[in-house]
Amino acid sequence: MNPEFAKPFIKATKTVLASMAALEVAAEAPYVKKDNIARGDISAVIGITGDLRGTFSISFDKPTAVHVVKQMLGDAIENILQDVQDAVGEISNMISGQARVGLAEMGVKLQGSTPTVIMGDGHTIAHMSSTKPIAIPFTTQAGTFTVEFCLEE
Repeated sequence: MNPEFAKPFIKATKTVLASMAALEVAAEAPYVKKDNIARGDISAVIGITGDLRGTFSISFDKPTAVHVVKQMLGDAIENILQDVQDAVGEISNMISGQARVGLAEMGVKLQGSTPTVIMGDGHTIAHMSSTKPIAIPFTTQAGTFTVEFCLEE
C-alpha cells in the first residue's frame, strides 16, 4: 500500500473536525497496525470499493467523542448515546468522502459504503484485507482518536 495515501486522510480529518466541531487536531506519525483492537471506545467503519478495495475507520475515546458531539450540536443534545453514535457515523462519512476526493486527485477512484458504528470498550475492527491497516493517531485539546485505512488491489 502506498504510504502517500495517508496524506488525504490526514488533510480530510483536520478539515472536517475544524469545520464541524471547531476542533484543531494534530496528526502523529502513521504506523502499520498489527492487531484488530480499536484504539477507542466508539468507532465507525466504512467499506471502500473501486480502483482499490478495503476499509476506513475512525475510533474516538469516550471523552473526545462526547466533546466533538457537544461542539457540533451545542445544547441540542437529547440522547447522548444516540447523538454520539450518529455524529461519529457522520464524521466518518465526511472524512472518508474528502479523503476519496484527495485520492482521486492522485489517480485512485473509490466509493464508500454507509458507515457502521461500533461502541464498547475493547471492541475490534476487522479490516477485510490481507494488507495490514495504516493507523494515524490524532491528538486534540479534547483527547485522542485514531484514523485507520487499509487499501489493496
